[in-house]
Amino acid sequence: MAIDDLLLDGLVEGSAQGVLRLYHWDRPTLSLGHHQHRLEPHWQALVDSGRIAMVRRPSGGRAVLHGGCLTYALHWPAASGSRAETYWRAIQWLREAMAAWGHPLQPGQQAASRLRSSCFATSTAADLVEANGAKRVGSAQLWRRGHLLQHGTLLLRPSSTHWLEVFGREPPPALTPLPVEGEALMEGLRHAAQQDLGGSWSSQPLSPQEWGEVEHRRGRFAVVARDGAAAEVAGAVRPWPQRGASPPAASNSMPRAT
Repeated sequence: MAIDDLLLDGLVEGSAQGVLRLYHWDRPTLSLGHHQHRLEPHWQALVDSGRIAMVRRPSGGRAVLHGGCLTYALHWPAASGSRAETYWRAIQWLREAMAAWGHPLQPGQQAASRLRSSCFATSTAADLVEANGAKRVGSAQLWRRGHLLQHGTLLLRPSSTHWLEVFGREPPPALTPLPVEGEALMEGLRHAAQQDLGGSWSSQPLSPQEWGEVEHRRGRFAVVARDGAAAEVAGAVRPWPQRGASPPAASNSMPRAT
């Protein structure tokens, strides 16, 4: 989360280009939306027992249980259009990749609900569902001075055990496995993004100075328990790849990096 926050600040400062990050999580981690203040009472107990970690995202939305999934973070400089339009434009590469693998996805049709603690409890126009209605992708946004960070989670093989512990329910039903996994999945997504977003692409790790700033920012995304103790700092993320960069994107264009 600190990495994505830092990269978005780079767009604001004009010192960075559009970036697409794809990453997994080292352990089951519950990420809360930036404005999500209602926590289920048993979540802290799961953190204390070491069953899950818990962090707060800079982006909005409801809680997402990361495990058996892939997370994307799209940093879009000088984004334009309504929220609905930007949600739609920012995930066309993902829809194209999934369709090529025999999983065409469509936006959800349900209304957003603040009464549900889980992001995957409803499917809004910001989300993507399978033909059978099962929610495959949930997304959330953060706008900062005209620049956009869009987070999203692609469910792959979510753990029924952890979902029952955290949300008291099974993962979305009828999510059939994809025909690719591992590096083939990552490469397919990168290729689809490059084809859809265009431009020149390169992979670029964070510099030592940037890693130092990431460490400095970690505390911003800690979840604080009611007794004032920090529940867990956002240290569970393993970026894969770490970062990509390209020449600055033109105003109002899509980011061109992976």
